[in-house]
Amino acid sequence: MIYGTAIISGCLLAGNFAGLLLGSFLGVGINVGGVGFSMICLLCVTNWLQRQNRLHPNVKTGINFWKGMYIPVVVAMSASQNVVSALSQGAVAIAAGIAAVFSVILFVHWLSKRGLLT
Repeated sequence: MIYGTAIISGCLLAGNFAGLLLGSFLGVGINVGGVGFSMICLLCVTNWLQRQNRLHPNVKTGINFWKGMYIPVVVAMSASQNVVSALSQGAVAIAAGIAAVFSVILFVHWLSKRGLLT
């Protein structure tokens, strides 16, 4: 699974940098959404490489392996955060979580109606 690791590493660095920039812009001083930015970067890079016919099948297999590891990585990262403290701060954390889930559901529904999801 070594194939594609350099692409994923570059996307991880770019995503973490974007997350740190967003965190400093928001005034919290921490990485905000770095893993999400990394995955978006990875999707964009792999799509661009596929369109250019420059994505070797072994590289594609390695990238697909690491894409499959995304969910366990996010679960492990979120398990280390203090969820009880966030929920005790009020309804803002709950409302933000509900809004994020609802917006993703609407976005996936919009994409599927247009035939953009396979």
